[in-house]
Amino acid sequence: MELFVKTLQELTPEELFEIYKLRVSVFVVEQKCPYQEVDDADKVAYHVWMKDEDGIQAYLRVLPKGATFDECSIGRVIAVKRRCGLGTKILDAGIQVAKEKLHAESLTIEAQVYARKLYENAGFVQVSDEFLEDGIPHIKMRLTL
Repeated sequence: MELFVKTLQELTPEELFEIYKLRVSVFVVEQKCPYQEVDDADKVAYHVWMKDEDGIQAYLRVLPKGATFDECSIGRVIAVKRRCGLGTKILDAGIQVAKEKLHAESLTIEAQVYARKLYENAGFVQVSDEFLEDGIPHIKMRLTL
């Protein structure tokens, strides 16, 4: 499996299409959640994904300070095959990108509650009560790097 890290300007039209197709299939269709999935944060994000011969298998985006939070952040975390370690691998890659490309000292995320353990295993700590974001239970979490 190959790891890719690109800005929006570096993505090919085909790569962007595949990323958006995957994100919409998970966050809008699968989760039955109509919301503005493609947003302006994509313009400043590092898009990080793992791909094999079958296509993108895991994805996330790494955002600089001010894009969504006062701190750097990670979002849109997807592992196509779940509970097999891909989520951990892409999350680790995203944390490395935040350190190397953005010189992040900490990361803030809004995690879907069901995925709390994934983020806790990476060192994130819950810093808010549970809240609804687009009808889905979330918690804010923070990682000090």
